[in-house]
Amino acid sequence: MSANLKVLFPAEQIASRVAELGIQLRADHPGETITLIAVLKGSVLFLADLARAVPGDVRLEFLGVASYHGGTSSSGAVQITQDLRASIEGQACVIVEDIVDTGLTMDYLLRTLAVRGPRSLKVACLLDKPGNRETDVQVDYVGFTIPDEFVVGYGLDLGELYRNLPFVAVYQP
Repeated sequence: MSANLKVLFPAEQIASRVAELGIQLRADHPGETITLIAVLKGSVLFLADLARAVPGDVRLEFLGVASYHGGTSSSGAVQITQDLRASIEGQACVIVEDIVDTGLTMDYLLRTLAVRGPRSLKVACLLDKPGNRETDVQVDYVGFTIPDEFVVGYGLDLGELYRNLPFVAVYQP
């Protein structure tokens, strides 16, 4: 797949911001075990770096969700492809997402996970695209706010490509 990629956030800038988010997460949850819930597949790189940036006890859970289905815009239909393997009841939970775009997926996840009885449920995303919101969702920890452009890299893909890039770039076909 041939495309021009315009680097939006280089690896060093991402690393610095993720380190800040890790410290902020711990400050907001002093002495607690934090359960980070990765939304697969896009958040895996962000999750790995964020988990290492949070001092203290951290648990990892994984939730598979599909809403893009290979295209460059959300279909609006959310499908859980892999559920959590452990209970989150009574836990301090943070949903870790690569990007919050329309808000439809995150709204669905917040409603779905809230009924499972976590002590707290917050959202951390690497990228926030508030200009594209179709539903209002609260994002508690934001790496970067971006304009309405399609981005790839650092876990974000187009047809499963570009996830391995160490930076975030605007995809220009």
